[in-house]
Amino acid sequence: MDLLRFITCGSVDDGKSTLIGRLLYDTKLIFDDQLTALTADSKRVGTQGQEIDFALLVDGLAAEREQGITIDVAYRYFATPRRKFIVADTPGHEQYTRNMVTGASTADAAVILIDARKGVLTQTRRHSFLAQLIGIRHFILAVNKMDLVDYDQARFDAIVADYAGFAHKAGIKDFAAVPLSGLKGDNILERSPAMRWYSGPALLVLLETLPVDADVAVASPFRMPVQWVNRPSHDFRGFAGLIGTGQVSPGDPVRVLPSGRTSRVERIVAMPQPGSDDGDLPIARAGQSITLTLADEVDCSRGSVIAAADAPPQSADQFEASLVWLGEDELLPGRGYWLKLGAQTVTATIQPPKYEINVNNQEHLAAKTLTLNAIGVAEFATDAPLVFEPYSEDRALGGFILIDKASHATVACGTIHFALRRAANIHWQALEISREAHAAQKNQKPAVIWLTGLSGAGKSTVANLIEKRLFDLGKHSFLLDGDNVRHGLNRDLGFTEVDRIENIRRVGEVAKLMVDAGLIVITAFISPFRAERELVRGMLGEGEFVEVFVDTPLDEAERRDVKGLYAKARRGELKNFTGIDSPYEPPQTPEIHIDTLRMSPDEAADTIVRALLERGTA
Repeated sequence: MDLLRFITCGSVDDGKSTLIGRLLYDTKLIFDDQLTALTADSKRVGTQGQEIDFALLVDGLAAEREQGITIDVAYRYFATPRRKFIVADTPGHEQYTRNMVTGASTADAAVILIDARKGVLTQTRRHSFLAQLIGIRHFILAVNKMDLVDYDQARFDAIVADYAGFAHKAGIKDFAAVPLSGLKGDNILERSPAMRWYSGPALLVLLETLPVDADVAVASPFRMPVQWVNRPSHDFRGFAGLIGTGQVSPGDPVRVLPSGRTSRVERIVAMPQPGSDDGDLPIARAGQSITLTLADEVDCSRGSVIAAADAPPQSADQFEASLVWLGEDELLPGRGYWLKLGAQTVTATIQPPKYEINVNNQEHLAAKTLTLNAIGVAEFATDAPLVFEPYSEDRALGGFILIDKASHATVACGTIHFALRRAANIHWQALEISREAHAAQKNQKPAVIWLTGLSGAGKSTVANLIEKRLFDLGKHSFLLDGDNVRHGLNRDLGFTEVDRIENIRRVGEVAKLMVDAGLIVITAFISPFRAERELVRGMLGEGEFVEVFVDTPLDEAERRDVKGLYAKARRGELKNFTGIDSPYEPPQTPEIHIDTLRMSPDEAADTIVRALLERGTA
């Protein structure tokens, strides 16, 4: 038998848990020991003379039972003689949209619950749009609680017509609508005599006959993201992963991305079958976890993709994608986020959204950022090429998540539309003189000396003294000062959080070019956010970023206030001023820590240069 994964979703209290409980009970998969575990004070419904607590059976979380809602995603298994099922009961509250998306990400079908008394709600539209965005192709509109509207056909028809208008705009090509009652069991397993006007199939019959996408996946070109390189001995090197699409056999030509190297499959290694000592397979298909060995030694590691040699996936570093924002903090354009696509992990910077999507009518709204549960379209760039396919063609190689580098929280999920044409038109030009040659010519090890601290901490003063000492030592250096850069390169930027992020990104790119030229770069920027300082660190080689925390307490910086900026900020004349109404995130493990209450600027400069000499930088 094949397996259908589906979700139940919709607005709060539309009866998702009750419906799943009914399916479980009526398909005879609720065991006696589960029934005797039910408590007297939980919500119950009557079925065939017995009281059954569907929420306890399905949700399984104390907080959910106490609140009467589903918070997490609860997965349950059941089967009929025709098919096996895994159903995900997803939450209806808007604040738990991320959990709904999690459940939808592996589903083949969505059962959209609607309370017949309430009709189509905003959350109904949001969940339907998200399910379509995530790639679900099969939709069942379950108009529930028909018993509470006296099984009124006119009410059912009006709801279906309302939903059909929305579905057309949302890109949902087709759906089946069923009037039912999870409480009474109407139209769940078989057609109900209470609604003789309904001539369609019962819900379970629809679920048993929906086409499963597995056959489509097998017919697609072979793709296997490498999750693990297995090398238990010197004469064995296997590449383990889950086949996303297609099929493979020993002898098949394959291409390894992103290196582009080709080889042939030598063996398909899997767990030995019962009664056999040999775990090798003659063929493997989409959905199987296997280990491949190749005929040649090729550059292949975790994050690589092994694909059919004549139909490989694409590789690019700039994309357009749909984003569902799941973070409590809004999207910060220009900030670096970890992007995980399968086993690939890169840094991605998101541009301001092209637009946000109104889930009620699919209108495109102007947006500078995305907030919790917002859905939008944006372009992004990665610091290394991604092996990908458009999400519409391959969910495994087209879907990704974004992770905040500081909190490690998942803040968004996304689906790739396409690579930007400019990414294909721009290529790295090979240069004859390497960065190592530039450094050797200057007889020094290039680096970025990154001074960070509050306004008034003394960064510019110390940076000037460092450059003087390096000049006296015959070193080739250049000083990038925060104020000076804003007179030219960054004159178009203000002091909002987004502008500060872009300010540091640009400075980081300039500093990287100077390091490539063999220079020692000294920077003096407040650079208030750890994420952006780490972004610049990630642009450089190991040991080339030296973070110097010029540590001055806020009250001391205010006392100095050489430029009068703190006084203006206190009077409300300067907005987004670091330390007053904009945060400063001090370094947690800087390479050099300068306490300006205990050191003079000359002593600080001497300390930094001495540290650089000890590190072999200067």
